[in-house]
Amino acid sequence: MNFQVGSALLDACVLANVSDSDVYGYSLTQSLKDVINISESTLYPVLRRLQSDNLLTVYDSPFQGRNRRYYRITDAGKQRLTDYANDWREFVARVNHILSKGGASDEQRTISEGA
Repeated sequence: MNFQVGSALLDACVLANVSDSDVYGYSLTQSLKDVINISESTLYPVLRRLQSDNLLTVYDSPFQGRNRRYYRITDAGKQRLTDYANDWREFVARVNHILSKGGASDEQRTISEGA
């Protein structure tokens, strides 16, 4: 089953991948493809936006006669990633709670049990 990936989740995945080490765009796309369905044409605008938000910096480095553009996470990017990770854990806990109860909320169970 495929779930739609919102921009915040995509940002979090990009920042998490870049937090380990500097990466270039194609490598990042391949890494993310293992988890979510993303194309380079989707990824590069995200990288530019994260750069303009000062969450990533960029530099070029020669590789086999060509330049590769590498992305590096900033301190602000690390903080944003921490915030995303905290929000994600809370979200997952809530969804797991709902799914483990078959979709009924506590209030719905209380109402049906009292009836």
